[in-house]
Amino acid sequence: MSVVLIFALVILAALLTAVVVLVRNLGPSGHSLPVTAEWIDELSVERYRPMMRLLDSGDLEFLRFQPGYSRRMESHLRAQRCQIFRGYLRCLNMDFRRVTMALKLVMVQSQQDRPDLASILIHHQVMFVSGVIALQARLLLYRWGGCTVDASSLVQVFDVMRIELRNLVPSPVSAA
Repeated sequence: MSVVLIFALVILAALLTAVVVLVRNLGPSGHSLPVTAEWIDELSVERYRPMMRLLDSGDLEFLRFQPGYSRRMESHLRAQRCQIFRGYLRCLNMDFRRVTMALKLVMVQSQQDRPDLASILIHHQVMFVSGVIALQARLLLYRWGGCTVDASSLVQVFDVMRIELRNLVPSPVSAA
């Protein structure tokens, strides 16, 4: 099999996986929602700060200059970091899905129609899911030394939705 054909098959498999992930993530979640003001207050992008630095090239550069360095060590470190990064990505995805579901509940229970919020919600869901797909592809390339990975835009989309939810749900302190 030629290299071009193998590359085309890998790209096709990645695209099919991306479509499945997109459809699955836009659908309803089967998880229960702890939609309380306390839960919303606990949501924070600070939880994902380590994720931002996890795939930083500085650690690999430092490793390359150490005595006893081997490409195998670097490959092992990349594999470990990718696994940890995927764990953070799963948590971020779950938090995002919970926030969007909570926003949907707020919209349904609202006394007034909020087409603006519905539009923002759909837009950010599409941005988030496409960002996850792009990150997964870049993570695959990073694993083999092909590129860098930056999750800051994905965390920013989550933060925008988190703030929107925070603004719609009164805090327990102001309610008392």
